[in-house]
Amino acid sequence: MTNPSAGGGFAVVELFTSQGCSSCPPAEELLTEIERDARERGQPVFTLGFHVDYWDYLGWPDRFADPAYTARQEAYAQAFVSGRLYTPQMVVNGTVEFVGSDRRQAAGAITSALTSTAPAPLALSAPDLSGHQVALDYQTERAPEGAVLNVAIVERGLDSEIARGENAGRTLRQDNVVRAFTSVGLGGERGRVELAAPADLDPRNATVVGYVQENANQAIVGATAIGLFTA
Repeated sequence: MTNPSAGGGFAVVELFTSQGCSSCPPAEELLTEIERDARERGQPVFTLGFHVDYWDYLGWPDRFADPAYTARQEAYAQAFVSGRLYTPQMVVNGTVEFVGSDRRQAAGAITSALTSTAPAPLALSAPDLSGHQVALDYQTERAPEGAVLNVAIVERGLDSEIARGENAGRTLRQDNVVRAFTSVGLGGERGRVELAAPADLDPRNATVVGYVQENANQAIVGATAIGLFTA
């Protein structure tokens, strides 16, 4: 079974955030609202919360943080010619960035993205979950030369009690947290990609998001998502 992206518009919404940042919870709440509203309206909006690790110095190691996600944000900083890292930062379709709690900018960027077309439609097969190893078959069309396929497992409904840092004493509920992520070069229109799901992942609350991204300017040109279930 596949869940292909149509030729119409889509929005990939990436939020760079941290449990150690006091400005981040409002942005995470907005990400939750964006995902919920899009699901209710049947819109192709795909949300991902990337937790960076450079706030860990305050004494609270974010359990979802990964240096690879910080490196991903650094790549965007270079593409945007800002060279600046900050949280919360929201990026839509790899080309528009703004403060992650800015509802007006988020709504405008998503609306604009949905009215565009998908240059490289993408389809993913239903995942095969065996021993927490997820194998996915993909099919895409007209992917730019040098493009990569990003695949993320995101999980909803995660609660964390924060003991230290700027959010000390709070219980944070976070949705669409990136729990696993990989990027592979597209060697053709069809292929397979594998990634390991974390042992504590609840597949009932997990989704696999795939998106095709140009390597040079970071523009995202195709995207789709499928649910993740065990047999």
